[in-house]
Amino acid sequence: NYARMKMGAERLCMEMPEECIFIEGIKQLVKADRDWIPVARGSSLYLRPTLIGTEAFLGVRPSDEYKFFVIASPVSSYYKEGIGPIKIWVEEHYVRAAPGGLGATKAAANYAGSLKAAYEAKKKGYAQVLWLDVTHQYVEEVGTMNVFFMIDGEAHTPALEGTILGGGVRDSIIQVLKDSGIKVNERRIKWDELAAAYANGKLTEAFGTGTAAVISPIGELTRGPLTFHLDKLEEPFKIGRMLYNKITALQYGEAPDTHNWLLKI
Repeated sequence: NYARMKMGAERLCMEMPEECIFIEGIKQLVKADRDWIPVARGSSLYLRPTLIGTEAFLGVRPSDEYKFFVIASPVSSYYKEGIGPIKIWVEEHYVRAAPGGLGATKAAANYAGSLKAAYEAKKKGYAQVLWLDVTHQYVEEVGTMNVFFMIDGEAHTPALEGTILGGGVRDSIIQVLKDSGIKVNERRIKWDELAAAYANGKLTEAFGTGTAAVISPIGELTRGPLTFHLDKLEEPFKIGRMLYNKITALQYGEAPDTHNWLLKI
């Protein structure tokens, strides 16, 4: 998380605190708020490190002053469906990011630009949108998550080429998939390819990954008149549930941390 914020700060011409301040500050905050950490399964203390410019200046240039702070809040599942399947609408009009832009940066502007499409999708009964690239040919990411597709027994996820926000959970899922003997393909994925794979029975599963959601199985994926009814397939969400169980077991300290991902406070 520190590395991603540092990369984003460089892109936005912002100054970052030292890593020791970032880590130690979060440790002390969690210690102070330990009574707010939920004990119910599926809940957590969500941490949001934030960096903003605070200089009292009106103009277009980088700020000379910045404030770093961390928001902590007890949370349950990000989606009301929890680990249950969600419905996703494929966005055909709006575009989240363009090459050379801020797509790979966790900037507030990215979220502001996504709200209109998400609002319209929710009015149609969908939990979120699946973004396409500027040509509307290639799959990029779900509104708050990276996305994976199981095709012919292998995992496929869009490659990080500057328009997609990479995530720590995405990295973890890729590693757990490999540890489980499942081949992972990071590449550009055409929508038409997904449609063909669904039609011939090779697309067996899709799911999103993210800090708050962990794993969210996609039950329905709709673009115009075409809907992938992934929740109707044989053994739906088999891989997604396996990954969710392995990641949460690690988070709860119930499985060995073989990759040294955990930080004890």
